[in-house]
Amino acid sequence: MIYEAITLNVDKRGVALVTLNRPERHNALNRKMIAELHAVALKLADDDDVRVVVLTGNGKSFCAGGDLSWFRDTLAMDRKGRIAESRALAEMLHALDQLPKPLIGRINGATYGGGAGMVSVCDVTVADSAARFGLTEVRLGLIPANISPYVIARIGAARSRSVMLSGKLFGAEQACILGLVDQVTDSLDTATEAQVTVHLEASLSAVAATKKLIAFVDAHDIEASKEYTSEALADAWETEDGREGIASFLAKRLPSWRSGG
Repeated sequence: MIYEAITLNVDKRGVALVTLNRPERHNALNRKMIAELHAVALKLADDDDVRVVVLTGNGKSFCAGGDLSWFRDTLAMDRKGRIAESRALAEMLHALDQLPKPLIGRINGATYGGGAGMVSVCDVTVADSAARFGLTEVRLGLIPANISPYVIARIGAARSRSVMLSGKLFGAEQACILGLVDQVTDSLDTATEAQVTVHLEASLSAVAATKKLIAFVDAHDIEASKEYTSEALADAWETEDGREGIASFLAKRLPSWRSGG
């Protein structure tokens, strides 16, 4: 697939770099970028050669939210059309959230609105110390609708109120305190590579199963979770990676996914 609003590069380690590529618009979301992000998420999910995905932006911004030209075009639609546009954004975020690989956010600059939503679907996020953040929708008379399930899941309802209701801007350190990002750094490439390296030590099948496990346990009570986890661990013991991991530990050698075997 030829992309216009994003780029995709996969290195020999199986690390996929997805870059938002509308720097002249501060990587603001429009219909094409949303469609391409959805497509690339589905593609990477099905690619067994990809082990880690990094999401970043080209230029000075990570993502400045929704493109106002896209908003203008959407306003010209009927209600059915506007719902379809909104649903496309929701489905893209869901596809990134459900990616069965570690998704590392390399947050290189300004991150507003929908950009904060994409930060929230990442499994771990590293932000440049100069990055700025904001859930700014209310300043446009809008609401942070499609991104809210992920932002609230990441930082909680109370902290979401503290930033969503005013639309105020805040820095990377405050984003870290809120829990929106995991690490703030002056050496973004070094910090991102450190995250990539540690995630490459994990079994791909175990990562996928663990992401499903976290989602299930977070959404169910203890009785349902006991049932699910009992079967999930039994399933893990029976997988090829589970058997290989235990055997390699007992033999004091690296498992195949770390040794290249």
